[in-house]
Amino acid sequence: MKAARWHGVKDIRVEDIPEPAPKPGDVKIKVAWTGICGSDLHEYLAGPIFVPVGEKHPLSHDKAPITMGHEYCGTITELGEGVTGLANGDRVAIEPIFACGTCPACLEGTYNLCDSLGFVGLSGGHGGFAAHSVVPARMVHKMPDALSMEQGALVEPAAVALHAVRLSKIKAGDKAAVFGAGPIGLLVVEALRVAGASEIHVVEPSDVRRRKALELGATAAIDPTATDAVAAIRAATGGVNVAFEVTGVPQVLPQCIEATRHEGQVLVVSIWEKEASFQPNTIVLKERQLQGTIAYRNVYPAVMALMTQGYFSADRLVTKRIALDDIVAEGFEALVAEKSHVKILVEAPE
Repeated sequence: MKAARWHGVKDIRVEDIPEPAPKPGDVKIKVAWTGICGSDLHEYLAGPIFVPVGEKHPLSHDKAPITMGHEYCGTITELGEGVTGLANGDRVAIEPIFACGTCPACLEGTYNLCDSLGFVGLSGGHGGFAAHSVVPARMVHKMPDALSMEQGALVEPAAVALHAVRLSKIKAGDKAAVFGAGPIGLLVVEALRVAGASEIHVVEPSDVRRRKALELGATAAIDPTATDAVAAIRAATGGVNVAFEVTGVPQVLPQCIEATRHEGQVLVVSIWEKEASFQPNTIVLKERQLQGTIAYRNVYPAVMALMTQGYFSADRLVTKRIALDDIVAEGFEALVAEKSHVKILVEAPE
């Protein structure tokens, strides 16, 4: 079958590999759609970050080259021995977390903080940029009939956003800022609406993405190349209760901190390619909190329930649909060249 495989920086190849078969406890999936994630782009431009090179990942038992793609959905075509509660023909969204189940974080139920954390399509396994995938049955979530397959490919990134907002201290009526209106930032805007934020101030240099943020419910969308974003947010709000950092750009982190009020909170959602610095007194003197968040846990059912109510809509977020053969030129390179894209979906080959 065809699969898009990571070999190195700026070296993703669509090649033929053996079609996977399910082992006991696994399910085989005919992939439908897979989104290109910011994490995929980081691996393409500056990896390896999550991709295991040299030594195999302790849970996937894979190393580069690996089949990429972790934001995906499809239809179950085969059940491994011992799998119950699922059937051929079930439409499923994949929760692609590798977790050991035995470290302290896993034993406490916080499996996204596993000591050996990995992701199908980043840390090995049978990723979604392929015709077929095989994953442990625990990774699949049956999709409501009302959701399209394109919606299924958005469950994973929407879960990142909803988990970040649920982890934050935001309360109904609070004010928030979101720095970065890429796919995750825009999904955070929607998750903040779900949580009842009274004002959502978005900071984003792309005009297309600013307009999209307003369309999705942002109160204001600020161009940081033309305006002092921190001054604008503080003038409008006096300082927000919570700011979300969703850019991974080092100079943005101190801006997020300074945009919050006393006892405010900054949620760091991005994955970083390099270090970022800030003056600790900006935290100390206002008793602010700096909180990290990674991936998601126990949130897929809630995401899909919200999708049935119209949140996290593929119709609003997907800006391009491409074939697997075109994934480098029309996918990764397009995302590098054009910051106007929100979400690019890749259709699996037959």
